[in-house]
Amino acid sequence: MSEYFLTVILFNKPHQVMCQFTDKQERTTLKDYIDENEVYAAGRLDYDSEGLLILTDDGRLQHQITSSQYHKHYLVQVEGLPKRAQLDALRKGVPVKDYITQAVSIELLAKKPGFVWKRHPPVRHRKNKPTSWLVIILNEGKNRQVRRMMATVGLPVLRLIRTQIGPWSLESLKPGEKKIVTT
Repeated sequence: MSEYFLTVILFNKPHQVMCQFTDKQERTTLKDYIDENEVYAAGRLDYDSEGLLILTDDGRLQHQITSSQYHKHYLVQVEGLPKRAQLDALRKGVPVKDYITQAVSIELLAKKPGFVWKRHPPVRHRKNKPTSWLVIILNEGKNRQVRRMMATVGLPVLRLIRTQIGPWSLESLKPGEKKIVTT
Protein backbone atom coordinates (compact mmCIF):
# COMPACT_ATOMS: atom_id res chain seq x y z
CA MET A 1 0.00 0.00 0.00
CA SER A 2 1.51 3.34 -1.03
CA GLU A 3 1.31 6.46 1.09
CA TYR A 4 -0.13 9.63 -0.40
CA PHE A 5 1.48 12.95 0.53
CA LEU A 6 -0.64 16.05 0.12
CA THR A 7 1.21 19.08 -1.18
CA VAL A 8 0.15 22.62 -0.35
CA ILE A 9 2.15 25.56 -1.66
CA LEU A 10 1.68 29.01 -0.16
CA PHE A 11 2.74 31.60 -2.73
CA ASN A 12 2.89 35.38 -2.49
CA LYS A 13 1.73 36.31 -5.99
CA PRO A 14 3.30 39.56 -7.16
CA HIS A 15 1.39 42.28 -8.98
CA GLN A 16 1.00 41.62 -12.73
CA VAL A 17 1.46 37.86 -12.62
CA MET A 18 -1.16 35.63 -14.24
CA CYS A 19 -2.73 33.00 -11.95
CA GLN A 20 -2.13 30.23 -14.47
CA PHE A 21 0.86 28.39 -15.89
CA THR A 22 0.53 29.54 -19.52
CA ASP A 23 -0.47 32.77 -21.23
CA LYS A 24 -0.92 33.42 -24.93
CA GLN A 25 0.06 37.06 -24.42
CA GLU A 26 3.39 35.92 -22.89
CA ARG A 27 2.84 37.72 -19.59
CA THR A 28 4.53 36.48 -16.42
CA THR A 29 2.75 33.39 -15.05
CA LEU A 30 2.97 30.94 -12.16
CA LYS A 31 5.39 28.90 -14.29
CA ASP A 32 7.98 31.62 -13.67
CA TYR A 33 7.82 30.91 -9.91
CA ILE A 34 6.44 27.40 -9.32
CA ASP A 35 8.55 24.37 -10.34
CA GLU A 36 6.42 21.69 -8.71
CA ASN A 37 4.42 19.48 -11.05
CA GLU A 38 0.78 18.52 -10.78
CA VAL A 39 -0.27 21.40 -8.53
CA TYR A 40 -3.14 23.72 -9.33
CA ALA A 41 -4.28 27.05 -7.94
CA ALA A 42 -7.13 26.85 -5.45
CA GLY A 43 -8.90 29.99 -6.58
CA ARG A 44 -7.35 32.93 -8.35
CA LEU A 45 -6.16 36.46 -7.90
CA ASP A 46 -6.57 38.79 -10.85
CA TYR A 47 -3.55 40.12 -12.74
CA ASP A 48 -3.51 43.39 -10.77
CA SER A 49 -3.98 41.80 -7.33
CA GLU A 50 -1.27 40.50 -5.03
CA GLY A 51 -0.84 38.20 -2.11
CA LEU A 52 -1.65 34.71 -0.95
CA LEU A 53 -2.35 32.07 -3.55
CA ILE A 54 -2.62 28.44 -2.52
CA LEU A 55 -1.67 25.66 -4.91
CA THR A 56 -2.29 22.00 -4.20
CA ASP A 57 -2.25 18.58 -5.83
CA ASP A 58 -5.46 17.55 -4.03
CA GLY A 59 -8.72 18.26 -5.87
CA ARG A 60 -10.86 17.86 -2.76
CA LEU A 61 -8.79 20.40 -0.82
CA GLN A 62 -8.78 22.72 -3.83
CA HIS A 63 -12.61 22.67 -3.82
CA GLN A 64 -12.78 23.25 -0.05
CA ILE A 65 -10.46 26.26 -0.28
CA THR A 66 -12.57 27.90 -2.99
CA SER A 67 -15.85 27.19 -1.18
CA SER A 68 -17.36 29.36 1.53
CA GLN A 69 -15.84 27.01 4.12
CA TYR A 70 -12.71 29.17 4.33
CA HIS A 71 -12.76 32.94 4.95
CA LYS A 72 -10.61 35.06 2.65
CA HIS A 73 -8.85 38.11 4.18
CA TYR A 74 -7.85 41.08 2.04
CA LEU A 75 -5.93 44.27 2.65
CA VAL A 76 -7.36 46.96 0.38
CA GLN A 77 -6.08 50.43 -0.44
CA VAL A 78 -8.88 52.63 -1.74
CA GLU A 79 -9.06 56.13 -3.09
CA GLY A 80 -10.77 58.49 -0.67
CA LEU A 81 -11.85 58.32 2.96
CA PRO A 82 -14.65 55.79 3.50
CA LYS A 83 -17.80 57.08 5.15
CA ARG A 84 -19.68 55.04 7.73
CA ALA A 85 -22.58 54.57 5.28
CA GLN A 86 -20.23 53.03 2.68
CA LEU A 87 -18.79 50.56 5.20
CA ASP A 88 -22.28 49.74 6.54
CA ALA A 89 -23.46 49.02 2.99
CA LEU A 90 -20.56 46.58 2.49
CA ARG A 91 -21.49 44.82 5.76
CA LYS A 92 -25.20 44.61 4.85
CA GLY A 93 -24.61 43.53 1.25
CA VAL A 94 -24.32 45.25 -2.11
CA PRO A 95 -25.43 44.15 -5.59
CA VAL A 96 -22.59 42.96 -7.81
CA LYS A 97 -23.53 41.67 -11.25
CA ASP A 98 -26.31 39.13 -10.63
CA TYR A 99 -25.80 38.53 -6.90
CA ILE A 100 -25.68 40.29 -3.54
CA THR A 101 -22.39 40.10 -1.68
CA GLN A 102 -21.45 41.22 1.79
CA ALA A 103 -18.37 41.45 3.95
CA VAL A 104 -18.14 39.11 6.91
CA SER A 105 -16.09 41.91 8.46
CA ILE A 106 -14.64 45.23 7.34
CA GLU A 107 -12.32 47.52 9.27
CA LEU A 108 -10.87 50.91 8.41
CA LEU A 109 -7.20 51.04 9.44
CA ALA A 110 -5.66 54.16 10.98
CA LYS A 111 -2.60 53.88 8.73
CA LYS A 112 -0.87 51.71 6.14
CA PRO A 113 0.21 48.39 7.68
CA GLY A 114 3.96 48.16 8.25
CA PHE A 115 4.42 44.82 6.48
CA VAL A 116 3.19 46.09 3.09
CA TRP A 117 5.98 45.93 0.51
CA LYS A 118 6.65 48.41 -2.30
CA ARG A 119 4.83 47.53 -5.48
CA HIS A 120 6.27 47.63 -8.99
CA PRO A 121 4.98 49.65 -10.73
CA PRO A 122 3.93 51.84 -7.80
CA VAL A 123 0.32 52.75 -7.08
CA ARG A 124 -0.75 56.02 -8.68
CA HIS A 125 -1.49 58.83 -6.25
CA ARG A 126 -3.41 62.04 -6.74
CA LYS A 127 -2.08 65.05 -4.87
CA ASN A 128 -5.49 66.19 -3.63
CA LYS A 129 -7.07 62.77 -3.05
CA PRO A 130 -6.24 60.85 0.13
CA THR A 131 -6.14 57.06 0.25
CA SER A 132 -7.27 54.67 2.96
CA TRP A 133 -6.48 51.10 3.98
CA LEU A 134 -9.16 48.56 4.87
CA VAL A 135 -9.20 44.95 5.99
CA ILE A 136 -12.11 43.04 4.49
CA ILE A 137 -13.04 39.42 5.16
CA LEU A 138 -15.25 37.46 2.77
CA ASN A 139 -16.65 33.94 2.92
CA GLU A 140 -16.46 33.59 -0.85
CA GLY A 141 -14.02 34.63 -3.54
CA LYS A 142 -15.81 35.43 -6.77
CA ASN A 143 -14.16 37.00 -9.81
CA ARG A 144 -13.04 40.58 -8.98
CA GLN A 145 -15.50 40.57 -6.07
CA VAL A 146 -13.67 42.98 -3.77
CA ARG A 147 -13.01 45.45 -6.58
CA ARG A 148 -16.67 45.33 -7.67
CA MET A 149 -17.95 45.69 -4.11
CA MET A 150 -15.80 48.74 -3.51
CA ALA A 151 -16.76 50.30 -6.84
CA THR A 152 -20.45 49.83 -5.98
CA VAL A 153 -20.06 52.04 -2.89
CA GLY A 154 -17.79 54.58 -4.64
CA LEU A 155 -14.39 53.49 -3.30
CA PRO A 156 -12.05 52.73 -6.22
CA VAL A 157 -9.44 50.09 -5.36
CA LEU A 158 -5.83 51.13 -5.83
CA ARG A 159 -4.24 48.04 -4.36
CA LEU A 160 -5.56 44.63 -3.31
CA ILE A 161 -3.55 42.10 -1.28
CA ARG A 162 -4.97 38.77 -0.09
CA THR A 163 -3.34 38.03 3.26
CA GLN A 164 -5.09 34.87 4.47
CA ILE A 165 -7.32 31.99 3.39
CA GLY A 166 -8.68 29.91 6.27
CA PRO A 167 -5.73 28.74 8.38
CA TRP A 168 -3.07 29.74 5.81
CA SER A 169 -1.52 33.20 5.74
CA LEU A 170 1.24 35.08 3.97
CA GLU A 171 3.29 35.15 7.17
CA SER A 172 6.66 36.61 6.13
CA LEU A 173 6.59 35.57 2.45
CA LYS A 174 7.84 38.32 0.19
CA PRO A 175 6.40 38.78 -3.32
CA GLY A 176 7.44 35.84 -5.52
CA GLU A 177 8.35 33.61 -2.55
CA LYS A 178 6.69 30.30 -1.79
CA LYS A 179 6.50 27.92 1.13
CA ILE A 180 5.82 24.24 0.56
CA VAL A 181 3.79 22.38 3.14
CA THR A 182 3.60 18.61 2.64
CA THR A 183 1.40 16.47 4.85
